[in-house]
Parts: sequence; structure tokens; C-alpha cells
Amino acid sequence: MKVLFIGGTGFISLPVSRLVMERGFDLYLLNRGIHAPALSGCDNLTADIRNPEEVCRITKGMKFDVVVDWVAFTEEDIERDLELFRGRTEQYFFISSASAYQKPPAHYIITESTPLSNPFWDYSRDKIACEDRLIKAYREEGFPVIIIRPSLTYSTNFPIAIGGWGCYTLADRIRKGKPIIVHGDGTSLWVVTHAEDLAKGLVGLFGNHKTIGQAFHITTDEVLTWNQLYQTIAEALEAEANIVHMPSDFIANVVPRLSGTLLGDKSWSVVFDNSKIKSFVPGFQATIPFREGIQRTVEWFGADEKRRRVDEEINREMDRIIEKYSDK
Repeated sequence: MKVLFIGGTGFISLPVSRLVMERGFDLYLLNRGIHAPALSGCDNLTADIRNPEEVCRITKGMKFDVVVDWVAFTEEDIERDLELFRGRTEQYFFISSASAYQKPPAHYIITESTPLSNPFWDYSRDKIACEDRLIKAYREEGFPVIIIRPSLTYSTNFPIAIGGWGCYTLADRIRKGKPIIVHGDGTSLWVVTHAEDLAKGLVGLFGNHKTIGQAFHITTDEVLTWNQLYQTIAEALEAEANIVHMPSDFIANVVPRLSGTLLGDKSWSVVFDNSKIKSFVPGFQATIPFREGIQRTVEWFGADEKRRRVDEEINREMDRIIEKYSDK
């Protein structure tokens, strides 16, 4: 099986790439080649997906059983992919987002039939627009789209709401005893999924043509509160979490860029019904509990000092939010 990943070396996609290789599939990674290759044995195609002519040139004459675009975010990206891959793939996987589901949710249990609507976050609305365009292409021309909606997924990153993404800032604050922010009272329900578990569900769909035109979310069945998530991170760091609770709308007023991720996603209690992915991938089960997965993350950061990057701008931002809340 020939598999093309557009991207394929990020926090979420790299573990999926590794599983594809373990399964013996021929993996092609199309990216700009800025970072050193993270996998041996795959075929690296160096091109910028934002330059369709360059991509056409480097993939000339090639067809794929599976194409997965990890970096499509707008309708323009989808129009480009439709032009590039019409008639060139048996399955095209679009990585959407579980944040596209109805906010505020009418019910805390989410299925694939839950409506898509998010008035709070441009990112989510863009993903919905991408899905709409792809389903139109499926209905009108038979384009072989499958939609994947991951929720908060992690591997070598901390799956948090506030404190930086892809850096060590929150962990550094916890270890130093500095206050960290948890939105609301920390008791809302949430789900975080290890990327290796996502990989098992996603790769299990490859080659199954009954998936075409379908949408799937792939998450763990473990449900935790935000307090439990942050406390588990602190335990993995062998420290105590100095948590400051405050309302999500207050945080968003102080730092407007956090409005989408909080009001449009993480401030709501959600639990995912994974019956559909389990019916299409017999035996699928997320097997990495958060306590184990986050320990792996902490060990990954601990293995190389260069990975423990602290973003001082994020530090200042968190301090400013806490200071303003203390002044209320």
C-alpha cells in the first residue's frame, strides 16, 4: 500500500507515520524538508504544499492508495488538494477537529452525528467549511474523502489549555512552584488521547473503502477532569501543582487569543462515544492511560535539555492574567 502524508512529522502525525512503517506500508512524506528526517526507510518528497506546481512536479505520474493531509486548515487548502489528488488516490483523509462539534453542546456525549457548529472559534469554523467542501466533492464527483476529528491529542507535548503548546513552559512553572491557571473550577470533563492510540484507529481505516464519505472521531475512553489532568502532569514532574482557578471568560477578556480554545472548546464538558471507529476497526481500543502517556512525555523532555524550551512571553502572559485576577 502506498501512503502519502502531507506533513507527517508533527506531535500527532509522527507516531502515525511510525505505525504506517511498522505495518509495512510504503510511506511518502511530503514536506518542505526544513527539519531533519525523523524516520528512516520512508520516501521524503521535498516540496511546499502551498506551491501546487512544485508538488505536481515532484509527484508526477504517482498515484497513492491513501493520502492524509495533516496541514489543511482552510477551504483554499481543500481546493488545492482536490486539484492535486483527483483520480490519484483511493482514500483521502482530512484531519479535522473535534472542536467543530456543536458549542455549547446540547449533550455532553458526542457522536459523529452531533451537529457541527462553533460560533466562538475561527479555527473550528474553518475546519467545518473544509468538511462541507469535501462532502460536496464526494456527493457531486465521488471524491474519496474520509474525515477524522481528533480531540486534544499529545505525544511529545503537554495537552493543556493554558501555558504554551509544544514548549516546556508549564512544566517549568510547576517545578518551580509558580502558579498555573486552570479554567473554571477544574471539574469539567475532558478527554486527552495519546497519538499512538489515535494512530491505531486511523491506520486501521486504511484500505477500507466502506469508510469513504464517512466521519470518525478517534479518542480514548478515559475521562478526566481538568484538575486531574494538571495534577497528573505535576505528579509526573514529581512536584505539586499550584493551581489558580478562574472563569474562562475572564481569561479570554485579558488574553483575547485564548477565547477560541477556551470558549470554543475546552471550557465545555465532553465525552466521546467511540462506537463507530470500533465498528470499522475491530479490536480498536485506546490503551495508553494518561498517567502513563504523560510520564513518557516528561521523560522525552528530560532526555535532552534543548527540548526544555521555556517561552518567556507565555510566562509573562500567565503572570499578567493571574495579577489581574488577584486585583479584582
